[in-house]
Amino acid sequence: MNDTVLKIVVGAFALIVPCAKVSGWLGDAGKRYAENRAAMSAKPSDVPVAAMAEDQYCTPQLKAIVRRVAGACGLLGGSGEGGRGCQPQTAQSVASLSGEDFNALFLPLSKRAHIIQFDAENTELDDLGKAEVEKAWADQRGASFFFVVSRASTDGDAKKNEELSAKRAQSVLGHLDAKFHDPDLKKEVGLLWLGEGFAQLGPEFCGWQRSRSTAAETPCTEKEINRSAFVAWIDCAI
Repeated sequence: MNDTVLKIVVGAFALIVPCAKVSGWLGDAGKRYAENRAAMSAKPSDVPVAAMAEDQYCTPQLKAIVRRVAGACGLLGGSGEGGRGCQPQTAQSVASLSGEDFNALFLPLSKRAHIIQFDAENTELDDLGKAEVEKAWADQRGASFFFVVSRASTDGDAKKNEELSAKRAQSVLGHLDAKFHDPDLKKEVGLLWLGEGFAQLGPEFCGWQRSRSTAAETPCTEKEINRSAFVAWIDCAI
């Protein structure tokens, strides 16, 4: 083999080796690219998803009641008034529980719920009430449903007391609307007014967060605590 031929063979071999390596690298890269594409195009069901976390108070019974109220108020695409003027046929039929059992569902909310108190025969929020409503509204924590349950004491005519509790619920909604101008308000706030005939609160609820807890001149009797609106964000996935 002369020098010219030898140089050609050596040169060719020198080219073949790096080409082979590059080809191998490209092959590996192509394989990795294909694997990455397959992983990226995986269906959502192939990827683990964390379940929605719910607080312990989200019992099946509470979820059922919240869903019924939300449906009655038009918050679930029903025929209600979107929270403005929504009224279940009767509170007891919506709850499908005794008053005592209804109230017991909310006991785990004692650290989160707020009780907004009103004067006798009055449906307007005072300054303390407005501040308490705003405090409750600010405690959303990612929840999507704001529950307003209003009541009246047993003094006077039952029909009049139902009207009082309805107007108290509307006062809470009206203040939220005027204060925050939230475009989703009608989809977030559910109202349930109970009048005097269902689920009266006992004096033990005086120990909850309430608008007049610092007003020493205002007693907290059973009648006082029922001239009120109970408000709270509900985290339950309904």
